[in-house]
Amino acid sequence: MPRFSPRLTLSTAVLGLAALGMSACGPSVGSDSAAGADVDFTGVEPAESITFWSNHPGGSMEIEEEIIAGFTEESGIEVQLVTAGANYEEVSQRFQTAQTSDDVGDMVVVSDATWFTNFANDSLLPVDQALEAAGADTSTYQETLYDDYLYDDAHYAVPYARSTPIFYYNKDQYAEAGLEDRAPATWDEVKANSEQLQEAEVANSALAYPKEDSYPAWILGNLVWGYGGGWSSEWDMSAMTSPETVEAVQFAQDSTQDGWATVSSGTPEDDFAAGATSQILASTGSLKGILDTADFEVGVGFLPGGPAETEAVVPTGGAGVAISAKSSPEEQLASAMFLDYLTNSANTALFSEGTGYLPVRTDADMGAVYETTPQFQVAVEQLAKTRTQDPGRVLLPGGDLTIAKSLQTILTSNVDVTEQLQSAQDEMQSLYDNDVPEKLK
Repeated sequence: MPRFSPRLTLSTAVLGLAALGMSACGPSVGSDSAAGADVDFTGVEPAESITFWSNHPGGSMEIEEEIIAGFTEESGIEVQLVTAGANYEEVSQRFQTAQTSDDVGDMVVVSDATWFTNFANDSLLPVDQALEAAGADTSTYQETLYDDYLYDDAHYAVPYARSTPIFYYNKDQYAEAGLEDRAPATWDEVKANSEQLQEAEVANSALAYPKEDSYPAWILGNLVWGYGGGWSSEWDMSAMTSPETVEAVQFAQDSTQDGWATVSSGTPEDDFAAGATSQILASTGSLKGILDTADFEVGVGFLPGGPAETEAVVPTGGAGVAISAKSSPEEQLASAMFLDYLTNSANTALFSEGTGYLPVRTDADMGAVYETTPQFQVAVEQLAKTRTQDPGRVLLPGGDLTIAKSLQTILTSNVDVTEQLQSAQDEMQSLYDNDVPEKLK
């Protein structure tokens, strides 16, 4: 099935929507919208102070404060760091609510599943001209990560706390169960290894899936793609009930019904680090925490392939940082200067070492990190296997939550998979009809 690319122009997207014969009402993004307007930075001087709204991904507040201190020393610009929420969704909600007031952050952390909603509501500035005016070199951004925010020939954020899922396994428990010391290459191998781990009774569960509020649609995107399915095909939601998607999700339900996999009651990362489960698929951003907590040797590897995509297909994830369309040109210029500094080669390496998130610059020197944490090199090398996510999950407002709720029901009960996915598809179609077409005009 064809995959959505954010490199599509708005006009191309609208033509695609027309071909699907869909219409709706909702807020529009017109040519005079704040998000689409060009800003002339000629003669603009950067503001003396700006605000940065963050949820401190990966417990990164101290690192953010260290980077801010370096930026202020270098530029003289003060940056107020604001804890705007406990997670990406809370930050996004606060940012949107603040649009009716003057209390809006000049910069805001936006996740893979929140940036498009903010863009569609005219809240984000295209960053390209601002970064150019700030003298930033964007050519060294990891292209896949930077272009996740590319729409209508403009970028709406820069990559920051970026991640992919990787496969974690407990090397001690693998050895106890008589398994080879490597991550499984396919989902069939995941099943075989899990059954052997279960038989050896080395942990409470062989494999743990994330529950509803821990992004199961992101993690299981790898499984669905491996079977040739998807959460959507561009804006066509019927991919949810394609034979390939149904087969992949049926495989996941069978794994919990047969007992070789479970759904974590907390977080799979905590279960894994405690030795309660032998294997998980989880964010690279969890790597440092797991290594610090686990009292066993942690193994990592690429995500498994499937029957249709035999090599790993990996969803990108995590967050970038955007600039508010409501800020003044002076604040926007200062923000662009800070974003360039926040994500430069030295600071992205510092951030990666301290959190486990991926370096977002190709010229970042990660040699020292790889020497002390060789597992992290696997995560960076897996970037070559990444694919832009399906818009039904990351761009459709409410799409990720709809899929997550459906997966929670499927993985924790014996419901009919096709019927449950059909229900999710119907809800996503309704969300699309109500929220999307007019926003793409």
